[in-house]
Amino acid sequence: MPYSGLTDFIARLDHAGELHRTNAFADPVLEIAEITDRIVKTGGKALLFENNGTRFPLLMNAYGSEKRLSMALGTKDISETGRELEKIFNMLTGSGDLNSKRINSLPHLLRIAGYLPHRTRKRGKCQQIIHNKPDLSILPVLKCWPYDGGRFITLPVVHTCHPVTGKTNAGMYRMQVFGPDTAGMHWHRHKTGANHYEEWKKTGKKMPVSVSLGGDPVYAYCATAPLPENISEYILAGFLRKRRVRLVKCLTNDLYVPADADIVIEGYVDPAEPPVREGPFGDHTGFYSLADLYPVFHVTCITHSADAVYPATIVGIPPHEDALLAMATEKIFLSPMKLAIQPEIADFHMPEAGVAHNLVIVKINKSFPGQGMKVISSLSGAGQMMFSKYIVVVSGDVDIRNYRELATHIFENTVPERDFVFTTGPMDVLDHSSDNFSFGGKAGVDATVKLPEEKGGIQSSAAPSEQAGSDPATVLNATFIKGFREYLIDGRNDLLLVGASPSEDPGSVRKICRLLKENYDKLKYLLVLVVDHTVDLDDLYMAAWQVLGNSDPRRDHCFIAPGSILIDGTIKVFREGGFPRQWPNVVCSDRKTIDSIDQKWDSFGFDRFIPSFSLKYSGLTRDGGDTVSI
Repeated sequence: MPYSGLTDFIARLDHAGELHRTNAFADPVLEIAEITDRIVKTGGKALLFENNGTRFPLLMNAYGSEKRLSMALGTKDISETGRELEKIFNMLTGSGDLNSKRINSLPHLLRIAGYLPHRTRKRGKCQQIIHNKPDLSILPVLKCWPYDGGRFITLPVVHTCHPVTGKTNAGMYRMQVFGPDTAGMHWHRHKTGANHYEEWKKTGKKMPVSVSLGGDPVYAYCATAPLPENISEYILAGFLRKRRVRLVKCLTNDLYVPADADIVIEGYVDPAEPPVREGPFGDHTGFYSLADLYPVFHVTCITHSADAVYPATIVGIPPHEDALLAMATEKIFLSPMKLAIQPEIADFHMPEAGVAHNLVIVKINKSFPGQGMKVISSLSGAGQMMFSKYIVVVSGDVDIRNYRELATHIFENTVPERDFVFTTGPMDVLDHSSDNFSFGGKAGVDATVKLPEEKGGIQSSAAPSEQAGSDPATVLNATFIKGFREYLIDGRNDLLLVGASPSEDPGSVRKICRLLKENYDKLKYLLVLVVDHTVDLDDLYMAAWQVLGNSDPRRDHCFIAPGSILIDGTIKVFREGGFPRQWPNVVCSDRKTIDSIDQKWDSFGFDRFIPSFSLKYSGLTRDGGDTVSI
């Protein structure tokens, strides 16, 4: 069901019992983010901050549950949308007489054509109020974390076009507010907005850019969806809504934006102008993305509806709303992935701890030897999958969202020296673990059930630690080892988690690997994960997030034996030889903000007190502000 704007969506959230309103003042600088972080991580409701120092109510956590995400996308079952896409693809590409197929599909094609966006020269609801002297300070823009470079617009849909082809794009790129009419345009080098920017450089002209906020909540999701370049995000929005999106022309440039948007910020980027320092920013990785040079966006006009609501989101240590948006992508884009990339793919999953691009689990229907490796090779260069750091392929009857069952399957069907493949390639620009910016190591793991042809060669010698008969403490007794934790996965193979302090000994991980190799007859583990001693070894979620974020798979692995591998998930600034780049700090609230919210908590009307999650993770932070200092 379409929404006429955020006010309409908020009314339906309220009616469904999915909204919490608060009239007590909450400061957009740090306080609102701290409140929202507590609510998001405990599965709470959407939040409407009606007293934030501006005329605009501020909506947070709108996509923070599967129910609200389904409401935003207009479906009771997100998987049904994926199945509908599959029916359309099968209808258009299935077997049978070609002419008959075309005739039978004609009504469906006409219906799909009705979802294409419609441009109009009439004014839209988003243009009811016009500010020809724009001032971004009228908006409740958030500063989320203490070492952020400033306030950031966190849920913008950024509209650009190619100067030659005219093809448009609506992407989501954070924007740091620099002043009343300027902001940073943080589009990554791999994104369509950046590609358009490079093409505008060749023209010697200013690049028109318009930013929409709010409107139908489906727009924000579509701006994050992994669509092929030059496919309009508003086609997907129309398909999800079963109604075409109405677009209106901006007042100060020739771009078109949704007529029902709550707020529109029009302007331009001058490619001849030197880029400026933008950031740092507490990002969805759970670490600060460090300051870098990005183009300046100049605001020429701000328009909004009479009942406009300002939407925002926060990111940081997972999970946050972005995890729910990733879940929607899993369900909606499974069918297109099967059609366009590999028909044997049965399911895929991006666990929260992997922050979307650090870990992808793929389940296939396997029928021939080498098929797992084939899928790894195909996915490694497919669209946004190219950013994946670890790709694990499984087969058979396994629930890839049941992590204990998944781990058991992986351990039973993997011999690391045989089934791991290491490569290098493009990385997400937010990845901090690789030696080089946006380029680093990757790993594919073929954890499929092996066919007879695949069982030759290297065989696992892993066995349970109990049979080996040694206590890890007798082997791992170096002073830089601060603790360890054994996890029994399937009764036959163990995982060993080791807490080390590389700052005390830069060669600590290398020495741990040597100790395990020398004593493999006493200690046998399929997987050993080394993390910083500040990590809670009883918290596998925390450990997994740290290992996935802090490791470069190609650089940071060590084969202990044919059936055993070690992965180094420690901070690399303390390693032997140092680290060539700055290492970002973990994102946490400061003590002053935490105490302020604790004192004011009752005034916000919540039914129970929720302590700050930053208290749990603050032990992971190191001195140095947004970066770790040595």
